[in-house]
Amino acid sequence: MLKLLSEYNLFDYKPEDVEKSMEDNNGHIILSGVLQKADLLNQNGRVYPRNILEREIRNYQKFIIESRALGELDHPDHAVVELKNVSHAIIEARMEDDVVYGRLKILNTSAGKELQALVKDGIKIGISSRGVGSLKKEGDRHIVQDDFQLICWDVVSEPSTPGAFVMKEGRDISEKELKAVFSQQDRISRVLNDILILKK
Repeated sequence: MLKLLSEYNLFDYKPEDVEKSMEDNNGHIILSGVLQKADLLNQNGRVYPRNILEREIRNYQKFIIESRALGELDHPDHAVVELKNVSHAIIEARMEDDVVYGRLKILNTSAGKELQALVKDGIKIGISSRGVGSLKKEGDRHIVQDDFQLICWDVVSEPSTPGAFVMKEGRDISEKELKAVFSQQDRISRVLNDILILKK
């Protein structure tokens, strides 16, 4: 059974970055930073292998190109990104070595306006991936398995104690919920991406 999985990273920025971004982007705030890291034990005791994250970043490009790479303010406990809670769009995600870097654009939605207010006031925010997949326990680590599928990155609050942030443990995801997230075309694209990589 697939589980809903999440990973937390601090998304660091300076107040002057926010002002400059608004000047350069017609009033929009665009933030850059680390979205995720591979082969590193996270606060939830999970490790995301590099080859799995690389594959998911490749597959996620389709969502970015189609302007469907949306995230929510705070982490829901379900797999579907709900439009009424969308606060931002991921406009770039790329992998360099073991680090996933990206840029997000804060939207003018209700949740986006809340996020804009927090960012303008200098509140530190975190970025947390949301995906579905299974885990294999190895010692004190849970290794994310090959069936992992990235859904989005959500904006979350920073833990009060560095390294002490713990997300609610994943819950089981049904096939019906998974189909609500990934269309048939998305699933076909994933298979084609895997075939193209195997041919290299």
